[in-house]
Amino acid sequence: MVEMAAGYTSDALPAETVDVVVIGGGAAGLNGALMLARSRRSVVMIDSGSPRNAPATAMHGFFVLDGTPPLELLERGREQVRGYGGTIVFGEVASAEPATPVGGDLRFTIVLADGRTLTARRVLVATGLRDVLPDVPGLAQHWGHGVVHCPYCHGWEVRDEPIGILATGPASIHHALLFRQLTEDLVYFTGDTELDANTRARFAARSIRIVDTPVAEVVTAEDGTLTGVRLADGQVIARSVLAVATRMRARTEGLEGLHLPIENLPDDMGSSFASGMAGTTEVPGVWVAGNATDLSAQVGASGAAGALAGAHINALLATADTDAALAAAQGRITTG
Repeated sequence: MVEMAAGYTSDALPAETVDVVVIGGGAAGLNGALMLARSRRSVVMIDSGSPRNAPATAMHGFFVLDGTPPLELLERGREQVRGYGGTIVFGEVASAEPATPVGGDLRFTIVLADGRTLTARRVLVATGLRDVLPDVPGLAQHWGHGVVHCPYCHGWEVRDEPIGILATGPASIHHALLFRQLTEDLVYFTGDTELDANTRARFAARSIRIVDTPVAEVVTAEDGTLTGVRLADGQVIARSVLAVATRMRARTEGLEGLHLPIENLPDDMGSSFASGMAGTTEVPGVWVAGNATDLSAQVGASGAAGALAGAHINALLATADTDAALAAAQGRITTG
């Protein structure tokens, strides 16, 4: 094993062709790798070491493991994958593309940013997504703490706090109703979005205050905590939490050579890899799972999707192995 930055330990990259390469080391990738390793498949999981939920102090909304720090959960997952013979490699994927088939079976070549290469029979893409925040000065530094996006992931922890909704589009309207369930002190900053009369009436009925003056910046106290927003007219609205419906983009870097189709959500809310049952795609031999294809999936749903994809990959590999064995046996009979 090789020690990597940030305390990560990377296994050696196999020289021989492996059954499956899993690109992405979050819940979907880990559970997919776990299912494959438990089926005695040779599996390599490539992890960039930059999970979406790294800024969060705890993971919520998943029974039994509720409250577990995200990085602790990932480390335990890596240990379990390794315990079944799986390989964990930390690095960035520079390219991934189909290679020349061998004996009628598929092959894929994965090249890492440092130049190392790996050949695999099948690929599971579980790269997750990237949250795109509004371009408001001071906002990004509070991401995952004073600035949150999911009422189910963070809502209980910010209950009864003075919360502000920074509108990014039509989805922010329902976002506000979900956070209103958690606090009676909610302010909706419209920004450059529009609210019709019906929505304003509905907000008024729920005592949601609307501020139409544009937000100029997020105000941060000397101790680093978020204390409010400063409007374009100089007025400061005190808030301890800001909720933002981010635009979500599947992480596609390095995967262009796979030619996976992309789906766009309405109102420019995000984009993801298109997939079918069990994470199958239009590209033979390639599956996707987790936030890379389901932008709304939390940790539990992502892990379940990874497990389903891993089981499906193993099932089809079992068929391919049997086909190859039968062809070889018939060849021996013919030549004998």
